[in-house]
Amino acid sequence: MLGNLDNEVIFKKAFTNKIVFKAFVRDILGIEVEVDKIETEKKFDPKIGYVDFELDIFAETTDKRICIEIQRVEYDHHFDRFLHYFLMLIAEQQKKAKDYNIDLTVYVIVVLTAPYTISDKNGKAILDEVLLLNLNPQTLKGEIRDLFGHKFVCLNPNHPEQDTPQQIRDWLDLIYQSIHSPERPVLNTDNEGIKKAIELISFENLTPEERTQAKNKEATNS
Repeated sequence: MLGNLDNEVIFKKAFTNKIVFKAFVRDILGIEVEVDKIETEKKFDPKIGYVDFELDIFAETTDKRICIEIQRVEYDHHFDRFLHYFLMLIAEQQKKAKDYNIDLTVYVIVVLTAPYTISDKNGKAILDEVLLLNLNPQTLKGEIRDLFGHKFVCLNPNHPEQDTPQQIRDWLDLIYQSIHSPERPVLNTDNEGIKKAIELISFENLTPEERTQAKNKEATNS
């Protein structure tokens, strides 16, 4: 039986593991990373702008070129909040007013564990499994110029699509089935990241302390 990845304690146990984190980043973003430290509840001091925001899971690569943040969401599907995180992770790198260089490429991955409850500006319901925002300019002919490379990815396994790539599907299945079919999950254990995540969140591998923390968190959010 799997622990519920909609639970903050379970989610952080899985995705702060380096094997899981690196495999997840590779499959979702298509890049290989090496990380030294994976932080939770990350804050910046001094605050960025006027909002004292906190990141669920945050890491920088050991070569200091890429920073990655994974945000788990339960009920708040407010996309302005996600956009704020994304832009502030970019703005935070400008330590001095005269220095406009942005050394780190920023990747934000948002995992939504409940169906969308919002619509776009035209009133059309958002029912996409994967949403991508690439922060690069393009010409009038639609040719993309690779100037920045910053990327925002939003994942929601509650809205499956047939053309979702298998490597992304593996993780969406893990998230969805841990919530809706934890006793009999059908998952791709050939993916080393998925296999490790299953091991970490299997109920028999949770410590008594983790089970208590997870239960308390569930009670708090109910």
